[in-house]
Amino acid sequence: MSREPAPADHDTRDLVPAAGAPVLVTGLPRSGTSWTGKMLAAGGDLVYVNEPLNPEHPPGRCPGVLAARVTHRFQYICDDNTAHWLPAFRDTVALRYRWLAELRANRSPYDLARLLRYGAAFAHGRLAGRRALLDDPFAVLSAGWFARHLGCRVIALVRDPVSFVASWQRLGWTVYFHELLEQPLLVRDHPELLELRALVGSQDRLAKAAALWRVTRGILARTPGIHLTSYESLAADPIAGFRDLYAYAGLCWTPAAERRILRACCHDSGAAGKGFTWSGLSRTAYRPMDSRLALAHGTRGLSPQEVARVRALTRT
Repeated sequence: MSREPAPADHDTRDLVPAAGAPVLVTGLPRSGTSWTGKMLAAGGDLVYVNEPLNPEHPPGRCPGVLAARVTHRFQYICDDNTAHWLPAFRDTVALRYRWLAELRANRSPYDLARLLRYGAAFAHGRLAGRRALLDDPFAVLSAGWFARHLGCRVIALVRDPVSFVASWQRLGWTVYFHELLEQPLLVRDHPELLELRALVGSQDRLAKAAALWRVTRGILARTPGIHLTSYESLAADPIAGFRDLYAYAGLCWTPAAERRILRACCHDSGAAGKGFTWSGLSRTAYRPMDSRLALAHGTRGLSPQEVARVRALTRT
């Protein structure tokens, strides 16, 4: 039987007043970060910024959003390399869009459309006094840095390992551990990553996804300054769960936000209309859904033997 992760709220609320703190939503890919980010943005107080640390374009490698070069998936940012990352992320969370840098890097009509969308959103958000919301699973191993140096309210999603691995299996995803092991500062601060060497080059996608979950869960559990949240508990009761996250992030919970979340997460609620429509420009994986129904299909694609193996590999 799985154990729901206990919320670990190592609070740093004294660093930055809640009214001015940016928000980071992170967790491994397919842990509900896009969904959570969109629901937090439903209140209208945040400007949604999608995966600035993604090394692929799009959504990453956009200097208008983040004026720093990302070289690895799960790029590790810590005190030792702060000088490289802090100026760029200060601009991002302050909603200062770098128009000229993005124009120089413009690659296609899609890029131009994205430039106009993000540039306008940043400018309008800054004038309206809104805060930045970074939705970035690739920041998961650097979550503590965002809390310490940017004063972010960090919400880290943890999904049940069986559902997580099943989702990766259905999509045919895998992880290349050399991208973690080639980062000396990451290995220095988290030496348990060295156990992943045995899986470098392995074709066992299930074992690799389970190992990534196990190591990441351990790192998050001891990271100060973050609010650790179970995806399953949030999906089971989204209204209560998001009300709590709004309070943690210093956001105003309004009837309008509650209606939008209800429409987006509870299709049997009787609420008319849609809470959100997906935009191709954001490249987010989020779709309006019945969050409780989604839980029932979490293990789809895994045999009972594979479920048992994931439990054994993740020690859950």
